[in-house]
Amino acid sequence: MKRERATRLLADMITRLEDGVWPLGLVDEVYVFGSYARGALEPNDVDVVIEHGTDRRWLGESLDASINGRDSYVGMRQALRGRTRGISFQFRGRSSLLDEGFELFLLWRKGEPFSLARERLASLTADPAAGPAPRDHMLTEFEGLESTVPRPARIELFGRHAKGRISITPLRLVDADLEDSEAAWHVRRRWVETSPLRRAATCALAVLEQRGVDLSEVTLHGQRLFGRGQIDERCFVDLGWNGFGSMGRLLDSGVTWLEVMRPHRTKSMDALLIEPMPRT
Repeated sequence: MKRERATRLLADMITRLEDGVWPLGLVDEVYVFGSYARGALEPNDVDVVIEHGTDRRWLGESLDASINGRDSYVGMRQALRGRTRGISFQFRGRSSLLDEGFELFLLWRKGEPFSLARERLASLTADPAAGPAPRDHMLTEFEGLESTVPRPARIELFGRHAKGRISITPLRLVDADLEDSEAAWHVRRRWVETSPLRRAATCALAVLEQRGVDLSEVTLHGQRLFGRGQIDERCFVDLGWNGFGSMGRLLDSGVTWLEVMRPHRTKSMDALLIEPMPRT
């Protein structure tokens, strides 16, 4: 993206923090790092670290999200960036990033005036010599998909792949009708026709059908596809990294993960099929 747009995204985020709508009142520190912080004219995205505390509501909603296979940070991400894209958040990642040698630029700390955050943002000037930073924790399976795989996911998948615990297959999804009428009804019931999630879910389930997967064993975006007794969960379909917080636990239990990385109403969509490898 152009640097000017990245700066606007950060300025809008500061304004949202100043408004203090829950859960943004829990935020303690905000750091910027990566190519934008170094002055790149066209950063891949804006890398931001959020350090935050908790309250009773946060703990309750996080527990509920974990139980139901959702990402507990969806609400905080949306509160921070609104409906725009382009900011990649690392939550409570300051210490690990410093250990990895990343330079972090403090944008704001709780108790400081937000005018100071705006002054610090203005001090991050462009440097034509600073190009986009090479992405870390990259696999050949991510080539061409770099902007759609967030850094926490790259780290998780890179580590598991390096240990031989998973296989990863990139997929280009195509529009197709579902053969299973009950699955098609489930998708129509959950999302309106114009929703990008309806299209993404349909394409993902069609891929699984073509691969011979029993859809009664599928969880779709946090909900079991069919309510048929105690049938084991064998595959989790996630749309837009919404359930990423549950990925490690499900992979460890032998569940296959199908991630549609950027659902869209009309544009082509890519997915990653992540399959646990048998343990020796």
